[in-house]
Amino acid sequence: MKKLGDVANGKAFLLQGGDCAESFSEFGANKIRDTFRSILQMAVVLTYAGSLPVVKVGRVAGQFAKPRSADTETKDGITLPVYRGDNINGFDFDEQARKPDPARMVKSYHQAAATLNLLRAFAKGGYADLQKIHSWNLGFVGNSPLGARYEDLAERIGDAIRFMAACGVTSDRIAALRETDFYTSHEALLLNFEEALTRKDSLTGDWYDCSAHMLWIGARTTQMDGAQIEYVRGIKNPLGLKCGPDLTPDDLMKLIDILNPDDIPGRLTLIARMGYEQVEKTLTPLVKKDKTGRPQRCLVLRPDARQYDQIIHRV
Repeated sequence: MKKLGDVANGKAFLLQGGDCAESFSEFGANKIRDTFRSILQMAVVLTYAGSLPVVKVGRVAGQFAKPRSADTETKDGITLPVYRGDNINGFDFDEQARKPDPARMVKSYHQAAATLNLLRAFAKGGYADLQKIHSWNLGFVGNSPLGARYEDLAERIGDAIRFMAACGVTSDRIAALRETDFYTSHEALLLNFEEALTRKDSLTGDWYDCSAHMLWIGARTTQMDGAQIEYVRGIKNPLGLKCGPDLTPDDLMKLIDILNPDDIPGRLTLIARMGYEQVEKTLTPLVKKDKTGRPQRCLVLRPDARQYDQIIHRV
């Protein structure tokens, strides 16, 4: 949370990325590696260009549930329960697959644990060594114009690293050059899963959700008297709050009071979720209201609208 506090105070940058939803079928070491490497690439570019440390948070190792607007879907005259994510039911459109199965939560737990073990190995085992920056280039990036731009930047960073090495500052001496901190996050949607992994700290007596470092509340579950809000306000994990187009400035401030009543820097991150056509109208009043309220929070901008950054600077 301290690092997210630095983000809130303008001393660091938050980068969150990953899949909208993980699946059992796509689970594998190569996919985990590529996700980690993509975020690592972006973080290096941001660090070099902005001269600020980057807090790296993956939507991984637990992002299995999918929030849905309807309970059912109909195809060819057949109506079945909607697909709610691999830890609840199956994607295939048949009655057996769409039946909720509690055993899926056990499978998602084991998959998340395996993912965490591999991420720890990548982050601390030398894969993140800055001296290997050229080898991080993903194939699809290498074959695009962006690949050339990345290679140019990687070469400049490499020059800086070689200069430091000549001065005796090398990755075998400085752990920060060969290791990185990588955090996980997912939506606190399936409370049966989250509650089973909630533990009390034996030293402080505080409660933590051990399923992820950071949990967020989706735009569909921001009801102030809802179960998701009640659950996350009682844990000490850093929290995220999706701000949808229907969220009013007054409701935003009420939710901030509930989720971060003590104004702890880094406790609450606001995540804009407006959509391209509505962001101009709906994000601006939220930012204005929040700026007149309490200052200790940070805002994550989704990449689906270029206007987001322009709005923030205008406000």
